[in-house]
Amino acid sequence: MKVQVSAEVAGRTLSITTGEIAKQASGCVLIQYGETVVLVAAQTGGVKPGQDFFPLTVDYRERLAAAGKFPGGFLKREGRPSTREILTARLTDRPIRPLFPEDYFNEVQVMSNVMSFDGENDPDVLSIIGASAALSISDAPFNGPIAAVRVGLIEGKLILFPTMAEIAKSSLDLVVAGSKDSILMIEGFADQLPETEMADALMFGHRAIQELCKLQNDLVAKAGKKPITYVPGTVNPWLATVKSEWAGKIKTARQSPKKAERSAATKAVKEELIAKYYPAGVTVLEDGRTIEQLKAAFSDVDHHACRDLTIEGKRLDGRSTTELRNIDCSVSILPRVHGSALFTRGETQSLATVVLGTVRDQQKVDGLLEEYGKPFMLDYNFPSYSVGETRPIRGPGRREIGHGMLAERSVQWVLPKAEKFPYTIRVISDITESNGSSSMASVCSATLSLMDAGVPITQPVAGISIGLIKEGSRFTLLTDIMGDEDHFGDMDFKVAGTGRGITGIQLDLKIAGINEEIIRKTLEQAKTARMEILKRILTAIRRPRGDISPYSPRIVSTKIDPEKIGMVIGPGGKNIRAIQEQTGTQIDIVDDGTVTIAGPAKSNCDEALARVEAITEDIKVGRIYTGTVSSIKDFGAFIEIAPGKDGLCHISELADGFVKSVTDVCRVGDKLEVKVIAVDDQNRVKLSRKAVLAEKGETAAPAVSDDDDFDDEE
Repeated sequence: MKVQVSAEVAGRTLSITTGEIAKQASGCVLIQYGETVVLVAAQTGGVKPGQDFFPLTVDYRERLAAAGKFPGGFLKREGRPSTREILTARLTDRPIRPLFPEDYFNEVQVMSNVMSFDGENDPDVLSIIGASAALSISDAPFNGPIAAVRVGLIEGKLILFPTMAEIAKSSLDLVVAGSKDSILMIEGFADQLPETEMADALMFGHRAIQELCKLQNDLVAKAGKKPITYVPGTVNPWLATVKSEWAGKIKTARQSPKKAERSAATKAVKEELIAKYYPAGVTVLEDGRTIEQLKAAFSDVDHHACRDLTIEGKRLDGRSTTELRNIDCSVSILPRVHGSALFTRGETQSLATVVLGTVRDQQKVDGLLEEYGKPFMLDYNFPSYSVGETRPIRGPGRREIGHGMLAERSVQWVLPKAEKFPYTIRVISDITESNGSSSMASVCSATLSLMDAGVPITQPVAGISIGLIKEGSRFTLLTDIMGDEDHFGDMDFKVAGTGRGITGIQLDLKIAGINEEIIRKTLEQAKTARMEILKRILTAIRRPRGDISPYSPRIVSTKIDPEKIGMVIGPGGKNIRAIQEQTGTQIDIVDDGTVTIAGPAKSNCDEALARVEAITEDIKVGRIYTGTVSSIKDFGAFIEIAPGKDGLCHISELADGFVKSVTDVCRVGDKLEVKVIAVDDQNRVKLSRKAVLAEKGETAAPAVSDDDDFDDEE
């Protein structure tokens, strides 16, 4: 039976339909906003024997046909997921994952397909709402519903569900997801937005989320979905024993400044426990208790022991709740790259390198929107050795792509405008050591390396992660969380920004939401830590270097009248090829008239720029040009002062004295400096070499041709 609910949201209709498509799925909805439509299906499965984790899989795909487009390339079919698809899948996964029971290990898969895209309404938030709706009408024990909204900020006004065009000019791009009572997930990027304004934007979004949750409740009621009663699994028979007899030892083992020491001490306690009850070769006791149950009980007690220590005010490495780990910053550590930096915070370390390129090095991005070039990239690599492990290297995974994009979008707000710095910029963050919040370390190392490369960023950016341990109404916020605190804690709240405000924010939770009080306190605690990190960064390098690396290409740019692009290119590309070959440069022109010139040295670029400007600018009386003699007549020489633009230098204007013959002064192919002395009504240009000589105080001398040779003298 087809069921549909709808509501007006931000001036457009949002509708959710079920019962018509994919009726064999556990739950399926068609969610539409404007003319953007996403099909979301949820499917539950069984549990594999011995499985001790929740195998939730979320996929998101954009069919280019939804926007009336064909995929690019030879194969006219979508292939591996794009970066945007991976990021949206992660965005959908994060708020729904905490809402399943802790001991629920059945397979669950959520699949979102964009079926129609109107070019205005982004389908990513619809994927989150649709996933919640599909799970809510399925047989999964999902503690929903939840919803998500996008919030923009234009001219100081918060906007709900901004269009793609509005986001392009917004100083905030914030996606927030939550239930009717609390916030579950945040991902946002802003142009240095103060903490109080960011918190206000989150609360603004949450009010809309509450209405969308009510809409989903209406859908569940109309669909006749009955509430699911989930029965937890049996209590581990070893839990009470391990908790009462070994919790103290575990707490002692967990308190050490070093990650390796904590791990080794905890492992020793675990081995002692196993050896006591299960001698070598024994895996099952007479009463049926297994060694796997003992290991599971140990992990559970270990988990709660770490949490208890933190609530008691005892962090595992001995720091206070607001204390940063030791920070070390250094720049210029690699010789040939265009910029480099090493940022170390405790046992987390990022080695960043910068390479500068031309407009041709921009990454081409093809998707639902029109193809565009991406001038800034930040790639994040997380090798297994950084955590003392071995595993195959299969290319970047979802986590690496997600962390790289978080750092990239946090830094991009402070990059110079293309008019000021027309380079394509790529930053690579290699995590060489990891123990918590390597993505925020990447933000810091990126800032250092960009300044080392001479990129004139407007402000330095730093990032920090705040953790949370929450028991009932009691909670503790932890500045600069380590890997163990992330694993045993309830929250990983990453905040990046400058001294003026927030540029990037991301919240991941393992509990069913946090309230406004925790959010505001977290943002303030993160600000305090960020200011301290910024001081350390500016101690290493005070400001961007005054010049780029000598190994970087030199680039200049200018803006010409788009109608004159054809003049620069010339017939069959003749003009632009000649300029490039003669100056040793690379010239790129885009449709809006932006001309970018790259070369091995600034002098090459300046020469090419002068020639481009000479072509596009109107010939100006009084200006001096360096031209080439194109033909010689009895009465004077015709000189090409710009491609396709000739002027006549009369014989009387060739020198400051009497000239018997034009060939006494110049020949075809000679280069002469001439001054424009007149342009008549028919656009004919009159030139003077004599005027240039007079200005320079020189006497006339014959021009030297490239084919002159001393052997010709008599």
